[in-house]
Amino acid sequence: MQYLALATDYDGTLAKDGHVDAQTIDALKRWRDSGRKVILITGRQLDDFLNIFSEMELFDRVVAENGAAIYRPADRSVLLLGEPPSEEFKQRLRDRIFNAEQNQSVSGEFKHLATDRILEFGRVIAATWTPHDLTVKEVMQEMGLNHLQVIMNKGAVMVLPIGVDKASGLKVALEELNLPLETVVGVGDAENDMAFLGLCGYSVAVANALSSVKEAVDWVTEGSRGAGVTELIDRLL
Repeated sequence: MQYLALATDYDGTLAKDGHVDAQTIDALKRWRDSGRKVILITGRQLDDFLNIFSEMELFDRVVAENGAAIYRPADRSVLLLGEPPSEEFKQRLRDRIFNAEQNQSVSGEFKHLATDRILEFGRVIAATWTPHDLTVKEVMQEMGLNHLQVIMNKGAVMVLPIGVDKASGLKVALEELNLPLETVVGVGDAENDMAFLGLCGYSVAVANALSSVKEAVDWVTEGSRGAGVTELIDRLL
């Protein structure tokens, strides 16, 4: 099988501490120069990602917000695959989560880097951290928001419409690029990557991936993060 596209996660896969090294960038360029496609699939909010990563031309599509937003770098257009959370839901989460942080800050139970990062909203996604998943679920139940789901990822808590995940976002991106799933190599590291890795014709985990991810894929790289992605690209080319 000749694989025509690489679908890759960002944090913990391409990037370490939010940064992609030069060797990994060069590998992605070699993959693109061979005539193949690159699809980035990230849980990050779209606008956050656009602000931190400057080489968007490396990607044919960016599936952001854990599948809720498709960004097309060629013309900078955006397709949303879900409705944004209501203002009432957002305000209730702010009130509950910020109050919990303030009440527990003295004991050190919650250890977050900055107050403004505890709860964030993208174009569709709402995101926080454990243990606030319990608060999120309580608010969803109180408001009868049965159309929403909670997706976990290494302590991150993501709220999205039911049916929206990295797999659904990848499907839309591939439809736009006219590529079948079996021609795609997927690579990731965490539990929220499992949804799209299971769809790909060949699935890969980088060496630093969770054990559950390594056990489920076709191959595990020797290198971690970007070095593992470079290793994968070298092997395929």
